[in-house]
Amino acid sequence: MDIGTFLLMQSPSAASSQEIYARGTEQAQAAEALGFRNVWLGEHHFSTYGYLSRPTQLATHIAAKTTRLRVGTAVIVVPLHHPLVVAEEIATLDLLSGGRVDIGFGRGYQNYEFERFGLELESAKNRWDESLDIILAAFKGKAFSYDGTHYKIPDTVVFPQPLQNPHPPIWCVAQSPYAIEATVKRGFDVLTGGFGVTLDHLAAFGKMYDEIVDKVKPPKKPRVGVQRAVYVAESDADARDAAEHALWNMRVTLSLRNHYEQVENGRAIPVKPKTEPSVEELIDRYVLIGSPDHCIHQLKRHQELMGISHFNCSFWFGDLNQKRVLRSMERFAKEVMPAVQ
Repeated sequence: MDIGTFLLMQSPSAASSQEIYARGTEQAQAAEALGFRNVWLGEHHFSTYGYLSRPTQLATHIAAKTTRLRVGTAVIVVPLHHPLVVAEEIATLDLLSGGRVDIGFGRGYQNYEFERFGLELESAKNRWDESLDIILAAFKGKAFSYDGTHYKIPDTVVFPQPLQNPHPPIWCVAQSPYAIEATVKRGFDVLTGGFGVTLDHLAAFGKMYDEIVDKVKPPKKPRVGVQRAVYVAESDADARDAAEHALWNMRVTLSLRNHYEQVENGRAIPVKPKTEPSVEELIDRYVLIGSPDHCIHQLKRHQELMGISHFNCSFWFGDLNQKRVLRSMERFAKEVMPAVQ
């Protein structure tokens, strides 16, 4: 199982952009030094939930600051962009990184973000399907045209072309049976997980994924990657405090996903839902927060229930300070990672 790290680049206290980007770069360099395989970067817009609006730009910077670490997007929100621009940015990143790129694509889930681009979230599905067709055609390095509902492209060749052949590995976020089947049929790898998703839900996802793979029978079984909040704590009190930061993230995530978000002067407000897990339930069913032994146990539960091939650690969530995040990453690398790889 490969293990990577994930950067959402958030700040409940609205820290400066300079500080947030410096922290992200330092964490990526620490990830390489500690033996993590890759760093994944999440795209978000217009709130302190996530400062990273152009993940391929930061990925290019991180690639220049590292030598072995693979850089990835988790995800580019494809329907927010013209697909030809997405293809160009990916190819440029792949070239400049020396082929150290994995690309994650997603449909997007925030009305809040789509509205500010003058788009409707409901159109994301059709824009998504057409965009993937165009991006894959662009990576072939030959002239192509496209006549769709949302995009009409005359005879076009895209430069530059990616270094990896035929293109960087592609991962897609998938939760529903339709999305999983569409991803498997295209031969892409699958990403799932995140805040607000229980271990029971992931177990159901794993069963559904296996059934779909048996039905579709792809030439090669796609890899499955799971993202979870991770904090390897020094004590029970340290773990409980980290869990409070995770609750901030969960509250904001769910409010943005379900369109009851509150954003005031750019600050994402943690709106408490009608029902919410206790700290104990959060630690047991939603996140990997606790002692090294607890994190090993929880990660093995994920392996047993889903057969995952990649695990993506979100070490920085809420307002955890940089020293705590870096200490947690180090403890994970030294005490957890050897037990599960």
